[in-house]
Amino acid sequence: MRIAQIAPLWERVPPFRYGGIELIVKLLTDELVRRGHEVTLFASGDSITKAKLCSVHDRALRLDPNIKEPAIYEQMLLAEIYENAHHFDIIHSHIGCAALPYTSFVKTPTVHTMHGIFTPDNEKIYRRFARQPFISISEAQREPRLGLNYIHTVYNGIDTAVYSFHPEPAQPSYIAFVGRISPEKGPLQAIKVARAVGLPLKMAGKIDSVDREYYQQQVEPLIDGEQIQYLGEISHEDKVKLLGGATVTLFPITWREPFGLVMIESMATGTPVIGMNLGSVPEVIAHGKTGFVCNSLGEMIEVIPNALKLDRQTCREYVVSRFSVETMTDEYERVYELVLKK
Repeated sequence: MRIAQIAPLWERVPPFRYGGIELIVKLLTDELVRRGHEVTLFASGDSITKAKLCSVHDRALRLDPNIKEPAIYEQMLLAEIYENAHHFDIIHSHIGCAALPYTSFVKTPTVHTMHGIFTPDNEKIYRRFARQPFISISEAQREPRLGLNYIHTVYNGIDTAVYSFHPEPAQPSYIAFVGRISPEKGPLQAIKVARAVGLPLKMAGKIDSVDREYYQQQVEPLIDGEQIQYLGEISHEDKVKLLGGATVTLFPITWREPFGLVMIESMATGTPVIGMNLGSVPEVIAHGKTGFVCNSLGEMIEVIPNALKLDRQTCREYVVSRFSVETMTDEYERVYELVLKK
């Protein structure tokens, strides 16, 4: 197949450190090329890919201080793609609703993976183009009230080969939290759990500008550098070491997370996950086998001792069988074939 993949321009593919969408696009694109498809990746000019790369700017937009209107570059990219749509059998968008208005002007079908969330504003355009083929990344992400034409759910996958298995946690013991330091990710909740069970907590993740005040006022005062440690935004290698060495990873989200990549990253290293029962969590964690799905902080605290007894090899095998890049690509190929047959 001749396939166009559209990635966000804000971050490089793959991301320097944090960027779940860009990581998924990288893995999918390279695996499709490996399988013999003719793939063109539309992304920032500094992206690294096995596919043909096309861009309208030489680097990720967030790295260029001269960029004042990033939406302009997205529109230029989409114009390039849809002016040349006849060169592709299918177009795969990973940029939310931005491509929707273009789809009506070409015969080449576009499939849209929904990586984000619905808002009162973007719901209007999704309703307007509800018959477009959409792909959810979890069943929990779907909003039936919008009447969208969901083709399939495809869970995100990772390259399990780059997540080394840790058969035993590090000593001395600690629990881990990896994610943006923002209210919806639950860093304060993670700190409360750690304090309640008396275990050290190692936290890692970026702080966006919109969350800087939240961090400074609510999170930073609780970081003592001993029991509660904040490591900043870390590399992939350091993240694997952090997750793999933990006795358990906390995922105490406060919102309906469409898909928490850190959950499968942690389980791939052998470390079980304790998550809040919101969004995709019950679809990703095998309750009682690879972690626990909880309805309150009290429950999260109570299950810590049981989580420490879970088999780490089971956690690893669960991810390899269910959330690998190969499985994810298999499902996307099925989607492409289904759409092209219509």
